[in-house]
Amino acid sequence: MSKIVLIGANHAGTAAANTILDQYPGNKLTIFDSNSNISYLGCGTALWIGKQITDTKGLFYSSAKILTDKGAEVRMETSVERIDFAGKTVYAKGKDGAEIKESYDKLILATGSLPIEPKIPGTNLKNVHFVKLFQDGEAVNKALDDPGVKKVAVIGAGYIGVEIAEAVKRRGKKVLLFEAAPTSLVTYYDSWFTDDMDKNLADNGVELHFGEMLKAIEGSDKVTGVVSDKGSYDVELVIMSIGFRPNNALGKDHLKLFPNGSYQVDLHQQTSDPNVYAVGDCATVWSNAIGGPAYIALATNAVRSGIVAGHNVGGTPLESGGVQGSNGICIFGFKMVSTGLNVAAAKKAGFDPVYTDYEDLQKPAFIDGENGKVKLRVVYDKKSRRILGAQMASHYDVSMGIHMFSLAIEEKVTIEKLALLDIFFLPHFNQPYNYITMAALSAK
Repeated sequence: MSKIVLIGANHAGTAAANTILDQYPGNKLTIFDSNSNISYLGCGTALWIGKQITDTKGLFYSSAKILTDKGAEVRMETSVERIDFAGKTVYAKGKDGAEIKESYDKLILATGSLPIEPKIPGTNLKNVHFVKLFQDGEAVNKALDDPGVKKVAVIGAGYIGVEIAEAVKRRGKKVLLFEAAPTSLVTYYDSWFTDDMDKNLADNGVELHFGEMLKAIEGSDKVTGVVSDKGSYDVELVIMSIGFRPNNALGKDHLKLFPNGSYQVDLHQQTSDPNVYAVGDCATVWSNAIGGPAYIALATNAVRSGIVAGHNVGGTPLESGGVQGSNGICIFGFKMVSTGLNVAAAKKAGFDPVYTDYEDLQKPAFIDGENGKVKLRVVYDKKSRRILGAQMASHYDVSMGIHMFSLAIEEKVTIEKLALLDIFFLPHFNQPYNYITMAALSAK
């Protein structure tokens, strides 16, 4: 029997715990988590804030009781203060102040990420909120219930910022969306797509302040406004969503780190210490698109990494298959999905990227209703012809299509191979010469 200690029990930690408890019951598993809840689906925060869902119970899929009933020792609201890696011992403090000492044979770090807080005046004022934990969602909801809050500044136009801007607008507030970059969603999409999202936001009443850098938050006790490098604006609430950084406090002085501070792991999720594994947002992933380690903080990646670590710690050698960073967003009914690298990311990774675009209706023109226009871009390497990424956008739900491109990247499929792919046709679903085939056929 091995003594396994798991620190952190959100998506990656829960996946690791379930793998160990379900498939390797002979081990002793002790779980530490500083929060009061487990497995919160933060991707549902914007839906909750925007009143698109009313019951938050469905945002949790596990609990301390579920894991305890499976045989784990679960210590909630317990902060791990330090780890003696040489002595293989974890030191923690409970909510009641009691000091806890726990030895381990194998350790899994699932400490996640922390919101990035800009170093500007005013971040400590009342009505400045981040959106990470369930408690953050509760605080933002309470603030939006205040009739005195009429204007809200959302800082950052990545996925979370754009979703929160939509949610706040759905609550009847005036929204000012700030972003230092010239457009939204620059990490995953090229301007052919982000221009559409920007227009979608503006058309639905979100006031865009792109290419503006936040300099200060104003107010004596509560927020009264924000100041950027281009102007001053009266607001009563500020929601920060400028990104996350890996929470590496416990192991940064002992374990090998990636340039952004995340724990560098191999395909087994093993760190530079053979007795320590790292999963989820605190660790790297293997990117099949670039063929090397990367930092891609997505819940799907976290779950897969937890499963891999759970098997390896349990005694079954298992390698990760790598990831493509597949993702998606739906704002005011406009849907965008992507996988792999956009053009800018491909250039940064050292490729010579080219791309092929195609735009058409999902179904033949004679089909009435539920027949949206679809945009597709496939990015591929000029020399090897290997597919590096894909982006799709439509008011029609085309999300399942991105999974095929994800597999294509993983399997190193060329653009020519895609052109001859066997794709069925039926007017209820698609066109005989559909946009996937046509984009590949028109590749340079």
